[in-house]
Formats: sequence, structure tokens, C-alpha cells
Amino acid sequence: MKTATTIYQQGDHRWVVIARDAAKPGYVIDTNEYLVSRDGDNLLTDPGGSEIFPAVFAALSTVVDPMSINCLFASHQDPDIISSLGLWLDCNPKIRCHVSRLWSSFIPHFGGDDNSLQSIPDEGQHIPLGQGQLEAVPAHFLHSSGNFHLYDPEARLLFSGDVGAALLPEDASELFVRNFDQHIRHAEGFHRRWMGSTEAKLDWCERAARMKIDMLCPQHGAIYQGDDVMRFINWFAELPVGLSTFRHRALR
Repeated sequence: MKTATTIYQQGDHRWVVIARDAAKPGYVIDTNEYLVSRDGDNLLTDPGGSEIFPAVFAALSTVVDPMSINCLFASHQDPDIISSLGLWLDCNPKIRCHVSRLWSSFIPHFGGDDNSLQSIPDEGQHIPLGQGQLEAVPAHFLHSSGNFHLYDPEARLLFSGDVGAALLPEDASELFVRNFDQHIRHAEGFHRRWMGSTEAKLDWCERAARMKIDMLCPQHGAIYQGDDVMRFINWFAELPVGLSTFRHRALR
């Protein structure tokens, strides 16, 4: 089953990661969900699909009443991101899901309506949480055409969705990256194939390099912290991505 681990806490301002499910079926990709709590408000990032909903719900229940989650953040529209929306609305019909405006009429196929979905404009926006606020940071075309990351300027944590993701071996259990060079091998193929735009990649790298980030928290794999955050940004900036790279590899 998934487990809940607190990775940041300052008073009642807290980040908890729901990570690594060794018991999940082999045909389901592993995911990380992040709970951000402040002043009684609870936001869950990329809550996942219906297949993993029971495991996420059970892990959350060890640290918070899941029924108290009043906000979801969906980085984009994929099923491993937000197809559990209907189940979360069954738990709390007043829950609100922040998502790119591009997907506000697509995601209702999973559940929800124009009341439960809060459209994020292309340029991003602030999302209130308790007495503070989070920032929806544009990450379009990495990989989705309507894509956002979530930044907490006080905690200095960036939820980076699929950027930074690594498809780790089944026996990998580390929550944080311990050896960058070994870890990044499990991220390279994913980023080459899924990140289709060099221009979008460089735009994100420039923006991220200007931000104060203590932890870069992807939706798949281990969390980057400390110096490994900038190591990843520099690595990603240099990595060839896009269709021309795919064509070259396909011809080999």
C-alpha cells in the first residue's frame, strides 16, 4: 500500500507525499500524490486514477480526514492524473479542481462540471490556500498542451508533474534522490519521448532556474532536493527532446 510521509512542516503549513505502492498491480504506473495543508485547507495534487483511489484514500487517512480535502490540482488531463475526480466528488461534492482551461470541458468525462472545475488561464494564477497562496506555474507542452506545475513560495517546493519523473525499478524504495547520476538514467528515456518541445523545455528551465526551490517534486519517481534541483534543471536543459530526436532513434 501507499504510505504518507511529511516532507515539509512549519506550524500548520505542511506538505505530505503519498508515494510508492509496492503492492500495486504491475500494469499500473506508480504515482506520487502531494497533500498541501494550511490553516484548515487541504489541497491534493494529481490525485490519480480510480484504480489507485482506495490506496491513496487509505494513506491520506493516516494524516488527515480525506473528507476534509476541499481542493484538487490537476497538472493536466491524463487518466493517471485526474480520472478519480468523480470518486472525490462523491466524498465531497463541494470539492474544487484547478486545471488548465483547455481541459475544463474534457475532464467532465471523468466527473465534475463547470462548478467543480476551476479553469486556470494560460499565464497561470495564484491559488488561495488558508492564509497563503500557491502559484500555478505554466509548463505547457511538457508534455500536455495545457500543463501547469504548482509552486509554494513559502515552503520553496515545486510540484513538477511529469517533469523530473523517473520510471524506477520495482525494488526502488527511496523517497529522495540519493545518487543523481544513477537516478537520472531512469528519467532519460521518459523525458526524451514525452517532452516534445525544445522551446518549451528551455522556457521552463529558465523559469525554474530563477525560482527558489528546495525540493522539486515529480508525479513519478523520487524527489530532488538541495543541489540536485539545479542539477536536474541543467541536465534537462541539455537533453535532446522532441520529434527530431524520436525520428533519429526510430531509424536506428
